[in-house]
Amino acid sequence: MAKPMTKAQLVAAVAEAAGSDKKSAGAVIDALTTVITKEVAAGGAVTLAGLGKFYCRERPQRTVRNPATGEAITKPADKAVKVTVAKALKDSVNG
Repeated sequence: MAKPMTKAQLVAAVAEAAGSDKKSAGAVIDALTTVITKEVAAGGAVTLAGLGKFYCRERPQRTVRNPATGEAITKPADKAVKVTVAKALKDSVNG
């Protein structure tokens, strides 16, 4: 498996693909991250065509076990961020 792309590498790749400078590309990536974070935190969803959908899902209260002691613990309800990968991305990865 290849090493994951770092933010600096992503900024450089976006700048090259858009024919822009790294500072502008970095600002766009930071703004995109901020907008997605705010929308998902507020309970909304963001769909990026060809990439996927980011959304928040509520998980109900449940009983879990401590693996070290085997003790049953009640975990309160919480929220989890989910990402559904777009079919176009799946197809491009699989061939």
